[in-house]
Amino acid sequence: MRTLLSLLAIVVLVVVGLMYFGIINIDQTRPGMVQTPKFQADVGKVTLGTENKSVAVPTINVEKPGNSQAPN
Repeated sequence: MRTLLSLLAIVVLVVVGLMYFGIINIDQTRPGMVQTPKFQADVGKVTLGTENKSVAVPTINVEKPGNSQAPN
């Protein structure tokens, strides 16, 4: 951890030195103003509900095959 902080401090000192001698020049090209865009949308409504109904469901009967052969 101490090594990482030492390396970070060296990097900061090098960058400050380069800025001091004019090798690195950082200028702000736009004002630091943040504007969030405003959006408005008209959307349809969706409503969900439940309803009880009686529905006829088909039944399936499975018969096991006997010893007889299938019809032709």
